Amino acid sequence: MPAPRVLILNGPNLNLLGTREPEIYGRITLADLEEACRAKAEALGMSATCQQSNHEGELVSWIQQARTEQDGLVINAGAYTHTSVALLDALLACERPVIEVHLSNIFRRESFRHHSYISQAADGVICGLGKTGYLLALEALAQLLKSELDA
Repeated sequence: MPAPRVLILNGPNLNLLGTREPEIYGRITLADLEEACRAKAEALGMSATCQQSNHEGELVSWIQQARTEQDGLVINAGAYTHTSVALLDALLACERPVIEVHLSNIFRRESFRHHSYISQAADGVICGLGKTGYLLALEALAQLLKSELDA
């Protein structure tokens, strides 16, 4: 049986990791984060594809594509978390397990960041743990995918 395929999506401004507000997001770069995620996925018996875009429509297209090409998703939609019904609709239509992740604790930040549209489509949400949140998201996704196979 082939390894489960997971898509790790990062939204706007996450390409600036390491330089943008390091007091909030840390010093890890997106490349470092993606490398850690691919290694973790491999250790869990999965294959990971990492993609980042500053464009909402591109994220929607990748989610739609994931419906037939991926087994699960980890998503940090960045600011689109708080604004995008389009991402919510795409995730609901995708019909794959989804873990929402945020580097920072969105509940310790501005009040507009306390609401997530995409949480309605997520099987779980992890926030405030930096890179570790992504790694935990992959562990959770591996368990969800295993549960589906066992069902």
